[in-house]
This record gives sequence, C-alpha cells and structure tokens, in this order.
Amino acid sequence: MSLYLLRTTTRLLRTSRALARLPIATTTPPPHIFLSTISPFPHQQYANMSFAMAQRLKGKTILITGASAGIGKSTALEFARTQPDDLKLILTARRVDSLKEVASEIEGSAKGVKVHIVKLDVSVPEEIEALVGNLPSDFKDIDVLVNNAGLVKGVAQAPNISPADMQTMFSTNVTGLINLTQAILPIFQSRPDNGSGTIVNIGSIAGREPYPGGSIYCATKAAVRSFTDALRRELISSRIRVIEIDPGQVETEFSVVRFYGDKEKAKKVYEGVEPLTPEDIAEVVVFAVGRRENVVIADTLIFPNHQAAATVMHRKGV
Repeated sequence: MSLYLLRTTTRLLRTSRALARLPIATTTPPPHIFLSTISPFPHQQYANMSFAMAQRLKGKTILITGASAGIGKSTALEFARTQPDDLKLILTARRVDSLKEVASEIEGSAKGVKVHIVKLDVSVPEEIEALVGNLPSDFKDIDVLVNNAGLVKGVAQAPNISPADMQTMFSTNVTGLINLTQAILPIFQSRPDNGSGTIVNIGSIAGREPYPGGSIYCATKAAVRSFTDALRRELISSRIRVIEIDPGQVETEFSVVRFYGDKEKAKKVYEGVEPLTPEDIAEVVVFAVGRRENVVIADTLIFPNHQAAATVMHRKGV
C-alpha cells in the first residue's frame, strides 16, 4: 500500500469514527446548519446545500410572470425540481395553452407541487388589479414574486421609432412590473416585523449599457434598475428582499419578438456564439431565492463566456 493511500485511509477512518461518536439528531436542524457543516465528501456537501435550499422553499407560494416560455418557464420548472414535495406556483402569461403544458409537465414529475395558472397581460392595469382578489384562497399568501415578463420590439433608431412599439415596451417592461409589485407588496408587508417576502426583478445588461437600435428597450430596463434600487432602500426596515438579475445574451423567443416573428433574422443574432440558456438564468433565480432570509443577492450580472459587454462579443468564424 502506498504512503498516500495509507494516509488517506487513516484520515477517512478517523472521520468515520468521529462521526459515529456524534449524537443522533431527533429533530431537523435549522437550514443554515447544513450550509455551515463541512463534509469530507464534496458530494455530501452538495447534498446538504440542496437539502437546505429545499427546506427554505418548503411551503412557499411563488408567482412568476411570463411563465409560458423562456426564462419564466425554466424558472417554474427549476423551483419544482428543487422543492418537489411542498410548493405552490402561480404561473401567469398571455398564452394559456402554453401555461397548461408547463403545469402538466410540473405536476407529472413533482407530485407535491400545486400549480395555478392565470391568463395575465401585465401591460393591462385592470388585469393586475383583479389578480390577487381572484386567486384561490390557498394561493393568496404569496411569498415570492418573480417579475420576469418583458419584451423588445424592433431595432429602429430615433426619429423612426414606432410609438406603438414604445408603448408596448414601456407598458410591459416598466409599468406592468411596477403595478404587479404594488399589487403583491401589501401581502408581504402584512407579515410580522414590518413584513417579509422576496421580489426578483429580471433586468438586462441593456439596463446598464445602452446600445444603438435598442434605445427604448434599454430605457425600460434602466427604469427597472432604478425602481429596484429605490425599492430596496424604501423597504430597508423590513425583511423583504429585493433582488435584480441581469442576463446578458440568452437564447429565448426574445429575438423572434424583436424581429416581429422573423425567425431567420433572430437566428443570425446567435451565429458564431454560444448564448446562455433559460435554464442558466433559472438556476440563479432559484439559488438567490433559496438563500437564508438574511442573505440578499441584490444584484447579479450574468454573461456567457464569449460576452464582455452589451455589444462586445466574440463570434467564431464570423
């Protein structure tokens, strides 16, 4: 037996003996214990972290906008995968048929997840006003709001930007997000100690770095960023967490919508690059929400490897 193997075996034996002498817990420890426990086995540490996150999400009611496709759909699936035993999801979007498919996929694999779908266009204030009052009683106590719904229309530059496109982008990306936040916030604030809950706003690199052909979309995402930062300050005396997650290039229906349904133009956006996937962003959303209440991952910017800024990308063979 080599010296290295002998030493490794000795260490493992000592560890197992030490663990054997530990008292057996008769109750489930607080979730943070699992994160602070150092295991000699990396896979065990990962299991402990996953268990802790699942425990923190247990029994939560989560509302996700734009959940019929892309980042919203992937976020719903990721929450269900992380806590498949005791979770409620409110999935909203304009396309009800797509929402039904997402709900069916979740309920088929995560038996403890209850899903309620709502046809909702966040650009219509009246639909938002009616949302909470029309929820089933067991879905009204919302714990997490994921403001994901958003879009971009066109690449026109001033003075040729369509007023209709401007209206669509601002009413969806800005006023829709603010109106829904204001509808849900009283639920959070009604809880003890000045309130608790989590708001996740999906922003964009465009909110940090404006670029030609995207001035209105960039302006809407900059507004989201300002609203998010101000809201965090306004709620500082509460236990309400306000989180912003800003993706760089992600391949979703985003570019198809931008080019008014022209899939060939949309495909060219991703030529020579490997964009992020909706699942990449969903994992970050669930990770941020699954931290201890005292941990606020306030601001996150996510790029694929080939991207360094809004318009700085390396394209292979292009």
